[in-house]
Amino acid sequence: MIHHRDNGALLLVGDALEVLSAAPEKSVNCIVTSPPYFGLRDYGTPGQYGLEATPAAYVETMRALFDQALRVLADDGTLWLNLGDSYYSGKGEPTQPDEKNAARRMGKRVLDGPTWGLPRKNLIGIPWRVAFALQDDGWILRNEIIWHKPNAMPQSVTDRLSVRRESLFLFSKKPKYWFDLNAIREPHSAPNRKAGANAFRARDVSHARTATGAYTGPRPEGKNPGDVWSISTRPFPRAHFATFPVDLPLRCITAGCKPGGIVLDPFSGAGTTGLAARQLGRHYIGIDLNPEYHDMAMERFAKQDKAAA
Repeated sequence: MIHHRDNGALLLVGDALEVLSAAPEKSVNCIVTSPPYFGLRDYGTPGQYGLEATPAAYVETMRALFDQALRVLADDGTLWLNLGDSYYSGKGEPTQPDEKNAARRMGKRVLDGPTWGLPRKNLIGIPWRVAFALQDDGWILRNEIIWHKPNAMPQSVTDRLSVRRESLFLFSKKPKYWFDLNAIREPHSAPNRKAGANAFRARDVSHARTATGAYTGPRPEGKNPGDVWSISTRPFPRAHFATFPVDLPLRCITAGCKPGGIVLDPFSGAGTTGLAARQLGRHYIGIDLNPEYHDMAMERFAKQDKAAA
């Protein structure tokens, strides 16, 4: 069901798998998405993803979805998949509700239930379980990008390190695909002239090498940004769910979607990927089960248009 259409954006209400199954082949150029993480939050919508009984069931849900995404993606397209991980708690039924975040404590959470052969307190490894499954299904895994959160929320845990990162996987459909590295290059750092003979090692540069050639100096376009992106989170008070910062899809779309192309987010939520796509002059298709989230996206698009006017 079409919820909203405007210049450059189409918002569809429905189950992501069902909508994608009905979509034409090779009809989008880039997919940027962050599915509901396994077992962490109840979005209050029947049929929502993320509440599967086991990690294996969650992986199978993702496999089915991205099998259709593979069909819908153009041959030279890219998929940028952001996934966070989960810890198995094995605590069983909660004795009281979570007063800080009711959405985070879903009665008896999946993560509190019967074990899956793991001792309690295990980091489950959900992102890589999904990544390996997609790899088995024909996707080409090109990068695991570390999204480092400089302003990550502090954690009260005392027997492990705080989590300040998430995984962002870059997949392609074919070995050759549209990718504009120059568009996301960063300025070179100044060389450390005090290092003398070791100055080469101290410089933060992109190596311009060939298979047999020597280093020829930094590229004038700038350096490769690498696979660790430090991007601060941005609060969005309208939503009770997490939204990734617009800076993340901005970089993905800039590098991975040809100008004038179509960007798809099967879990559109409040439309953050759409904001980035529209800002960069790409078309956008967003899918979500909950029409109220599309309402939020429409409000954000309207503010974006007003600011640009």
